[in-house]
Amino acid sequence: MNTSYLSQVPIPSGESVRAGDIREGIFALIRETYPGLEPDHYISLSELNRFRRLYLTALMEKEKGELAALDKEVMGAIRSNSILSEKIQDELEGELTFGQRLADRIAAFGGSWFFIVSFFLFILLWMIANLWLLTIHTFDPFPFILLNLILSCLAAIQAPIIMMSQNRQEQKDR
Repeated sequence: MNTSYLSQVPIPSGESVRAGDIREGIFALIRETYPGLEPDHYISLSELNRFRRLYLTALMEKEKGELAALDKEVMGAIRSNSILSEKIQDELEGELTFGQRLADRIAAFGGSWFFIVSFFLFILLWMIANLWLLTIHTFDPFPFILLNLILSCLAAIQAPIIMMSQNRQEQKDR
């Protein structure tokens, strides 16, 4: 087990990085803070990642000069190792209308195995009821015209709802 030169703390197995294996620019940045760092010393992966973020920030600031507000937010997220999309997702979900939420729920249900199995069982029970149980007074005899009408209506209603949900998902992805 190696000890980190920076923090003087033992580094867990598989988490140590030899300073000589670090990219030259990042190595130079670490040496600014820790001048005694030599190529045969070790640092932890988390320490290396912290200096990588600092290096990336310095590189972007040097290339561009002044950073725009969005660039500063991105750089802050890189420094704190956070995810920017978490805030966007919360904002998008909070702005949904009742129709959009309903379309998402129907699309999620219509695309589930529970829906497929339950609808298959419904069709099977419909046919069994009309062919076997209700042989005298069937309400939908063999060509199952009423069942076809129900299936057509379901498809006609379900398709645009799924399209609305997919369009909204596409907007969210953009």
